[in-house]
Amino acid sequence: MPLPMTPAARCPWCGEDPLYVAYHDTEWGRPERDARALWESLILEGFQAGLSWITILRRREGFRAAFHGFRPEIIAGWGEDEVLRLLADDRIIRHRGKIEGTIRGAQAFLRLESQGGFVPFIWRHAPPSRPRPRSMAEVPAQTPESAALSKALKKEGFNFCGPTITYAFMQASGLVNDHLESCPHG
Repeated sequence: MPLPMTPAARCPWCGEDPLYVAYHDTEWGRPERDARALWESLILEGFQAGLSWITILRRREGFRAAFHGFRPEIIAGWGEDEVLRLLADDRIIRHRGKIEGTIRGAQAFLRLESQGGFVPFIWRHAPPSRPRPRSMAEVPAQTPESAALSKALKKEGFNFCGPTITYAFMQASGLVNDHLESCPHG
């Protein structure tokens, strides 16, 4: 008699929170090729530095409203008045350096778009495909590719994009597939 099939296990990092589970199941790890969506993801990963990702997810709609839908063509022209407005906005993480970095990131994004595109710039750092990890212990915090992307982003004027942040961005945006082998969403 065959043994009953055990249901596939979702990646354990998302826990039971419905918002986190929905993010895991429908967004995380799916290859993203929309320039604005990639930029939003990178900026939010930078805001996450020092915090948990669920904190950012819970405030993501507030971020989207405060940053005008993460439209770089608007944000690139912002100055001190907008920084002060955002520092008073309790819907977001109120960190001057991260807000100012977002403005510089919008300017860098527009420059990259005019020089061949943000999407190819990001995706040229994707590593070759590899087997999915069997356990969380096999998931790295950073890789040579995330270090190279971090260095390239910093050279272009981005902030809050160290190799650990860029690896989390690569995971979230599907440049790597770190859904566990047992996860039905990978």
